[in-house]
Amino acid sequence: MAMARRTLLSSKNLYYNSSKYYSFSLNRGFASGSDEENDVVVIGGGPAGYVAAIKAAQLGLKTTCIDKRGTLGGTSVNVGSIPSKTLLHHSHLYHEATHSSANWFKFPSVEVDLPALMAQKDEVVSDLTKGIEGLFKKNKVNYVKGYGKFLSPSEIKVDTIDGGETVVKGKNIIIATGSDVKGLPGITIDEDKIVSSTGALALKKIPKKLVVIGAGGYIGLEIGCIWGRLGSEVTIVEFAPQIVPSMDGEVRRQFQRTLEKQKMKFMLKTKVLSVDNSGDGVKLTLEPAAGGDQTVLEGDVVLVSAGRTPFTVGLQLDKIGVETDKVGRILVNESFATTVPGVYAIGDVIPGPMLAHKAMKDGVACVECIAGKEGHLDYDMCPVVVYTHPEVASVGKTEEQVKALGVSYSVRKSPLVTNLSRAKAIYYAEGLLKILAEKETDKILGVHIMAPNAGDLIHEALKALQLGTSGEDLARAWF
Repeated sequence: MAMARRTLLSSKNLYYNSSKYYSFSLNRGFASGSDEENDVVVIGGGPAGYVAAIKAAQLGLKTTCIDKRGTLGGTSVNVGSIPSKTLLHHSHLYHEATHSSANWFKFPSVEVDLPALMAQKDEVVSDLTKGIEGLFKKNKVNYVKGYGKFLSPSEIKVDTIDGGETVVKGKNIIIATGSDVKGLPGITIDEDKIVSSTGALALKKIPKKLVVIGAGGYIGLEIGCIWGRLGSEVTIVEFAPQIVPSMDGEVRRQFQRTLEKQKMKFMLKTKVLSVDNSGDGVKLTLEPAAGGDQTVLEGDVVLVSAGRTPFTVGLQLDKIGVETDKVGRILVNESFATTVPGVYAIGDVIPGPMLAHKAMKDGVACVECIAGKEGHLDYDMCPVVVYTHPEVASVGKTEEQVKALGVSYSVRKSPLVTNLSRAKAIYYAEGLLKILAEKETDKILGVHIMAPNAGDLIHEALKALQLGTSGEDLARAWF
């Protein structure tokens, strides 16, 4: 059977040399055992899991998906990307009505009906989770609601959400249990005054002062923008000297300046020593990251946004010998196979970007490998979008990454105000387009966009990178 192929410039950081961990065939097809009922069993019903289950069923494999939440879609659909995007959209409309558009249109009154807004968010989530369950029925995926754990590499015991238990057998098991909120030492999340992203997307009133701990990723910034638009005073506290270190440095700096113009405050190189929620509000004791005098910052709500960690609690991976790295990620080879024959892992539980669309691609590629086909992924072509306003989107290499590779490169960049007349026409011309290309061949290496619709525009750049397009080709293309 053909082995899966990937084109990964940074593969050392994502995958592990199969010769070190495996003495068996990488793409061996189905494990032996005539008494096993399923060809594929998927543990987890999030973007990685439900897509893998549907793909397996479409390939003619008898498939069961086990999910503990009871509503499919995982963190992304239930308490992550979908509710946050819903609130981002509607908070933007409110902000436009009370700020930019207010210069030309007179509204008698614009008020936030927060219960109605939250109800709308919940309705969107409900519709999508039911839609995924409908796809399971259409594709004949067996759906078991409960918490699964390994009894053996081919048997999963499920404690069902109705209080019962059952055992699900499979020739191939895929672990797709996603990730969970990463906590901070000494800080207890109560989902009331000290909240995770889940609690921050379900607040019952608009906080006067919101403090966000962590700006290394996108979640805290997006949620900060939601509540900032609705009237909160937002302060970001970050231990590192910059926000979003994975972002291109030049774009990141302009991005932060733009957020500051929107009255978002930043306290960088700052350490949180303690959080006290015993009073009416919350008090944070802070000090400079390098050491120094302590200060106190007060807020109504504190969002802990320190990242996410792979969720493998209760799976009993050690019982069957599945190996993980020092941060709990499951070790896999290029076919998503773990160190145990017949057991695979995808999505947030393995190395790589913790993004829903990446997890979905993992699911398809993994099942294709199991079925003896060629599952192909290139994480360098995985686009990333921050859904603030303006949005920031990128694909390919940052300038810092290109420099580290030692490649001779050129930079094409243009402020949005001089690049797109439509940006000026819609009264939002703050942004940047930046293209990195190899100097000798003019092959595009990376594209970075900060603009109101950057998440839509980046797909043009993605196609250019996938096709090996030059900067000149892109300049001459009709758009």
